[in-house]
Amino acid sequence: MSLLATAYGKPKQRPRMDPLSELVQTILSQNTSDANSRPAFRNLLATFGNLDAVAAASTDDIASVIKSGGMNRIKARYIKDTLGKIKRQRGKLDLSFLNQLPTTEARKWLTSLPGVGMKTANCVLLFSLRKPALPVDTHVLRVAKRLGMVDSRASAEKATVQLEGVVPPAEIYEFHMLLITHGRRTCKAQRPLCAKCVLAAICPSYEVFVGRRYGEEIKS
Repeated sequence: MSLLATAYGKPKQRPRMDPLSELVQTILSQNTSDANSRPAFRNLLATFGNLDAVAAASTDDIASVIKSGGMNRIKARYIKDTLGKIKRQRGKLDLSFLNQLPTTEARKWLTSLPGVGMKTANCVLLFSLRKPALPVDTHVLRVAKRLGMVDSRASAEKATVQLEGVVPPAEIYEFHMLLITHGRRTCKAQRPLCAKCVLAAICPSYEVFVGRRYGEEIKS
């Protein structure tokens, strides 16, 4: 990780949101970019005022407000159902109790909610509660596979378990952010920039991609 931190800078932990707000924003971020999901979340609060009012709103009204975030009808249903379930089980819309639970138990509770998978739960635990839970998105999964840190056929869920077993808990936030940055800037899905990669000397995929590219150049 020191090589990535030298290349991209040590990531600064962003300001915390309360866990309920983090959960709703993360649901909005599913299958879309932050550039789309964050304005949708701001619009949700600006329109309804607070999440209690969102919980009381109709699915159609929620969907119309979050349209810019993509997949608005599906996400509106998840938000409506999730807020309703939290209120029924806890008596109020408050997830601060999760901070008192071990990470595994808190994650299990969150993933029992509608539309909340392991990645979404881990975002809430890591970003809001600062617990050692690792969200594995497409960038983290791709880079981890290419580095040989997880099996090449591992699902995101399996990779989460494997990576949390080897990354020190205190370094999970930095690991997550640096692998995302590396995946976006250098270890891209198509045509990774291996010649510019600071991990080239230790990456088992380096020769594979460089050799493949050389073969493509010979054919062309």
